[in-house]
Amino acid sequence: MLFAERIKAARDSLQLSQKEVAKAIGVDVPMYSRIERGQRPAKREAIPALSKLLGLDESELLKLWLAEKVYNYVVDEEDAESVLSIVAESIVEYKNKTK
Repeated sequence: MLFAERIKAARDSLQLSQKEVAKAIGVDVPMYSRIERGQRPAKREAIPALSKLLGLDESELLKLWLAEKVYNYVVDEEDAESVLSIVAESIVEYKNKTK
């Protein structure tokens, strides 16, 4: 489950309206609706407010937010899986070099 699906499920579970969540993150309802449908990315700055309001772990929500951004960027590429493997390997190498 990526970011948009997770926040919608949490909102539904808490029986909150889109209006309540939109207000908490400083956007209008149509914009929040697009975020929840995965049509627009939420701003990174909205993660703490969403986490608090929806009772979600902020770190996990941030990971889902970033994963959704990467997913949307590569999903239509023919070799997306190979590209992501290369990226993962490169991240490990980078982290090993900076230790």
